[in-house]
Amino acid sequence: MALNRTILDIHILQTVPPSNLNRDDTGAPKAATYGGVRRSRVSSQAWKRATRTAFAELLDPSELGIRTKKVVEVLADRVLHLDPSLSRAAAQSLAAETITTATGSKVAVPARKSKQDVEDPAAESTYLMFLSGRQYDALAAMTLEGGKGGDVKALKEFFKDKENKSRAKQLVLTEHSVDIALFGRMVADSPDLNVDAAAQVAHALSVHTVEVESDYYTAVDDKNTNAETGAGMIGTVDFNSATLYRYAALDVNRLQENLGAGHDDARPAEPTRRAVTAFLEGFITSLPTGKINSFGNQTLPAAVIVKLRSRRPVSYVAAFEEPVAMGKEGGFLTGSCEKLAGFVPDMEASFGLSDGPEGWVVRVGKETKALEALGRSVSLPELLTAVGDAVVARVAPEGAGRATGVPGARGASDLVPEPGA
Repeated sequence: MALNRTILDIHILQTVPPSNLNRDDTGAPKAATYGGVRRSRVSSQAWKRATRTAFAELLDPSELGIRTKKVVEVLADRVLHLDPSLSRAAAQSLAAETITTATGSKVAVPARKSKQDVEDPAAESTYLMFLSGRQYDALAAMTLEGGKGGDVKALKEFFKDKENKSRAKQLVLTEHSVDIALFGRMVADSPDLNVDAAAQVAHALSVHTVEVESDYYTAVDDKNTNAETGAGMIGTVDFNSATLYRYAALDVNRLQENLGAGHDDARPAEPTRRAVTAFLEGFITSLPTGKINSFGNQTLPAAVIVKLRSRRPVSYVAAFEEPVAMGKEGGFLTGSCEKLAGFVPDMEASFGLSDGPEGWVVRVGKETKALEALGRSVSLPELLTAVGDAVVARVAPEGAGRATGVPGARGASDLVPEPGA
């Protein structure tokens, strides 16, 4: 990796009370062995999904993508918006032809879910397809360009022209949404349409040994009389509690390449700034929602460390290869922070990184005081502003305008996304 690249490392310590954030196939909280002991684990796809969900409040819908098998239905809706005179059946036929041409993917009409369904459902792709809102809009306009009046035969002839077919594919390669640029896209039938992810998200691990516990619960039938004793139902749910180490890395240069040129010539790096700060805020503050209503485990991180690097991402998980021992009065957070505070300077000095990375620390409480030396102490809003400014300073072309300030909500890996991301 070139020396002038811009890499963001995000390290988080977060305590989670009794909860079941991410279940395995038996319903128990996911786990993993690390350092020879059993740890609590939250899969990367679970936190990527939570981050993507958070984008709905951090970015405009036009900057986001849609991942679905119902690509024909989504495109047909855009076609109908542009030409309401078409019937839905005609719009779906046109959309199916365009999707097949642009993505190389096969679509087929699924079986009716009910005998009472009056109309056949729209054709679907055989796997989840990830396209941006802007890509759908561009494809809808091209669909009507070649299939005016709902003429599918005319559209097929239109796409027989090599230039038109190439243009359709190019529409799927440009105007990527923020979530596609961050988490990547795989098109099984057309590898040339794949998008390499800019973000890598690690599985969150507890810094200490964790045992699974079980909650035995009952529910009472509201209509029971005094003569009817006993519960209406009984059951069990598994849970654990943990202090988690979370890590993600963001290749800002790849993110900028995936997003493409900005629409504001005076501020060409602004789309990258918005994507970076949205990812930072979304990843830091989001929480997978597994059993959230049962446990109400609504916590925020106790500490966040962000490092800006120029060569390659570096995780600090090795600081916890030996599990953290519980403190004299209980708790693992103080010991976790002390381990990080000792490990990070030693590792960075050993590998010649100590003079390179710019760093920031967001922390809460006296338990995290040991982390003060790892970066400039800031609040979350200050972190977003500082990182956004640092990113723009690095990636904006020479002489281009460099805006400051944090883009707010609406007004302001893996190479391939995992299932559920």
